[in-house]
This record gives sequence, structure tokens and C-alpha cells, in this order.
Amino acid sequence: MDVDPRQYENIVVNDNDIHNIVLSYLVHNCYNETVESFIACTGMKQPDNHLEDMDKRKSIYHFALDGNALKAIELTEQLAPDLLEKNKDLQFDLLSLHFVELVCSRKCTEALEFAQTKLTPFGKVQKYVEKLEDFMALLAYVEPEKSPMFHLLSLDYRQHVADSLNRAILANASLPSYSAMERLIQQTTVVRQCLNQDLGKDGLLPFSLKDFLKS
Repeated sequence: MDVDPRQYENIVVNDNDIHNIVLSYLVHNCYNETVESFIACTGMKQPDNHLEDMDKRKSIYHFALDGNALKAIELTEQLAPDLLEKNKDLQFDLLSLHFVELVCSRKCTEALEFAQTKLTPFGKVQKYVEKLEDFMALLAYVEPEKSPMFHLLSLDYRQHVADSLNRAILANASLPSYSAMERLIQQTTVVRQCLNQDLGKDGLLPFSLKDFLKS
């Protein structure tokens, strides 16, 4: 059983709602110039202080994504004081990014010293112990990118940390940590999963955004 895509045509969606969803996505991801163009084209009201906040978040995001975690930390502390002190998981992830960059640069002595002063204190909390062991194990390999922990050196890992940081900054400013578009997709996925459970084996197929966009 599946929904006939033609039924979607009977649902009226307000243009303003669509515009707000798109704007939310652009602001969330710091697409400054596109936001300006979109507002000009649609005649929407400009979000308060959106340019200044987006510029700062964009810089922080890209520093984290590029592995320059210390600069990302510095700018985060300026924009959202005490955020990292309150969010130890995020603080650990950012510090670990800097450790990884030192390892990748073959600055093993500096990496070890940094770990001893900045990362070792996290070892007092059990949930960080295994993570610490994985990061420290990188020092044992001449080519850490070929180690079993190679994923810690990947762009995907840096993007995960950068995305988490961006969401945390937004939440700290009492703004949604996910864009409206992301929340809609999350809610739609949950609804389809619930329908599957209710209807049993003859229920709907698992929701696929890719397939939905093709319909």
C-alpha cells in the first residue's frame, strides 16, 4: 500500500509557508548571499540581525570543517560565552579535531602534549574513555590514515562536528537547531514508520526522500 502521488495535488500549500521553509534552510546553513537574493525576490521581511549572526556562524563552521578547531573554539567563545563549558561533548569533539590535525601534520610530540593537557582530563568521565583510546591509538601508526581509526581523520567526521557546533550555537541563541525543512523530513519519516508498524507487513514501504522526490 502506498499513497497515490496525484493525491498531493489536492493539498493546498501556502506560498508564504514554502518561502519560510526555504528561508529557514538558507539561514540555518549560512547562505548569506542567497538569503539576500531570496528576500529581495519574495519580498519577505528580513530576519533580525541575520547577516551578522550568519557571518559569525559561517566562519565558525568553516574553521571547524577545515580542522582549525582552535580558531573555531575562539570564535565560539566570543559569540556564545560558556557554551562549550556547558556542552562538554562538543568541547571534546572540537579539541579532538585539533589533536587529529596535529597527528596528520606528523607533529606527534606536540599532539601528545596537547592530549595530556587538554584531552586527558576527559578521561575521568567513563563515556570519554573509549574515544580517548581511539584518538591516542592514532599516534601508534606511521600512516594514521590507514589505521582502523581512519574515520576520525575524515571530512565526514569534521562535518559531523561542524554541524553539531552550528546547531548548538543556534540553540544557545534560542533558535531552532534544525531547519524547518529538516524537521519536516524527520516528521514525515517518523509518520511513515509509524504507519508501517500499524499496518504490519502489508503496510507502506519505508520512507525514502530520494524516491519521494522522484514521484
